[in-house]
Amino acid sequence: MTSEPRLLLATILLALTYPAPQPASAQTTPIRNIPARTLPTPTTVSPELQKEIAPAWDSTTNTEPRTTQQWKAKIQKENKPEANKVDPLLKDFHVTLEQKTIAGVPVFLVKPDTIAEQNRNRLLIHVHGGGYVVFAGKAATPEAILMAHYGQIEVISVDYRMPPDYPFPAAIDDTVAVWKEVIKSHAPTSVGLFGTSAGGGLTLATVLRLKELHLPLPGALMAGTPWTDLSETGDTYFTNEFIDNVLGTYRGSLAADARLYAGPHDLKEPLLSPIYGDVSGFPPTILLSGTRDLFLSNTVRMHQKLLQANVRANLLVFEGQSHAQYLIVPNAPESADAFREVASFFDQNLTK
Repeated sequence: MTSEPRLLLATILLALTYPAPQPASAQTTPIRNIPARTLPTPTTVSPELQKEIAPAWDSTTNTEPRTTQQWKAKIQKENKPEANKVDPLLKDFHVTLEQKTIAGVPVFLVKPDTIAEQNRNRLLIHVHGGGYVVFAGKAATPEAILMAHYGQIEVISVDYRMPPDYPFPAAIDDTVAVWKEVIKSHAPTSVGLFGTSAGGGLTLATVLRLKELHLPLPGALMAGTPWTDLSETGDTYFTNEFIDNVLGTYRGSLAADARLYAGPHDLKEPLLSPIYGDVSGFPPTILLSGTRDLFLSNTVRMHQKLLQANVRANLLVFEGQSHAQYLIVPNAPESADAFREVASFFDQNLTK
């Protein structure tokens, strides 16, 4: 069997396994059916990224734990390979890692071999992704390592508490606690806050919480393909379903992550889904996504909301990329471009 029929068969099987979701109100919401199709790997991206784009989404990863024991087994299984990436990254990108505690919260101090002169008094605070559920400990740090290297800046990566033991708002509480301690020794406008996926959502939610507490805000933000809406709301939850080969679909494990993190709270509460919050007065923000990203609408909607609130907001959308592949493929030239763009944005917006 040639590759195209196999891809077509895989598409049909996925459609049968995960039938198209019905709108909340089928009578008032028009729907469109589209034929099954094959997707060529774009030739407009680097060979390194093509290798990551080509494979179909692995639906066997879409398990939905039911018990606390199953959740903890899933978390341990997913943490280990991510943690195993850390030591090679530290070596390849000439960065050191030191475990510390700030305001009672475990963190990692991430330092590049060379700190740029203009960054001597600057600092970045990082909150990791992982659906608010996975990537604890060293597994939390790969993005911080890349940012420290390309930005030539010191980074504090927050190892915040997570479900099933510590659901919302523990992650926000931990990030705010670290922030309050850091600004005792740093000018708030010289400190940036950033993260990808759940970390991007947490970045934005933390700023909403800082506003509620009448605390100083960071000088600039990076929200990479942020999970700004934990409910299944937004066009690309549907148009990029199964096209995104990292997340695949909202239904299954991603929806389960959202419910576990939120607990009894409404998924559209602003501190859970920042797209519904008041973003007036937000710091300058750079947002990242990709044309195949399930969270592209999460990112685009947030960008528009920031612009409408007169916030300086830049949007980078990368060709062919599924969810956070600028982070997943650290050796791709597109990844270097992404982190250099973010580093430049922080340099332009953080005070010295």
